[in-house]
Amino acid sequence: MCTLALSTVTAKGEPRISGVDGHFLHGKWHFGTAPGAAKARHLAARPAVSAAHMRGEDLGVFTHGTVEILNPADGEPAEDWPDVLAYLKEFYGDFSDWGNDVVYYRLHPHWMTAYAPDVDKLTSVPRS
Repeated sequence: MCTLALSTVTAKGEPRISGVDGHFLHGKWHFGTAPGAAKARHLAARPAVSAAHMRGEDLGVFTHGTVEILNPADGEPAEDWPDVLAYLKEFYGDFSDWGNDVVYYRLHPHWMTAYAPDVDKLTSVPRS
């Protein structure tokens, strides 16, 4: 899990940013929020988002794209929702009502880049 700064847009075109738990699975960010949250309303109306994950000055991953709802309350879930849900349950624990408590999204990037000034620092294993 990586904390993401997620940007959405209001109906008036005003930017909004908030934090989400981001899971990078198969080259795409996955994240959830409460169904009644402002960001859920923004995403339902305007699915374009920007996301940033930063680890200090060592790593930055920046993404622009659109989201799909993986577990819509009023429709069929994504084909791979059972696999994503199994991953989430393993990570967070098995909650009783996943479908009603949290809506999950997948960010389909149309642009993504990463910045790491010292790749060796990121990939080296500390020696004991």
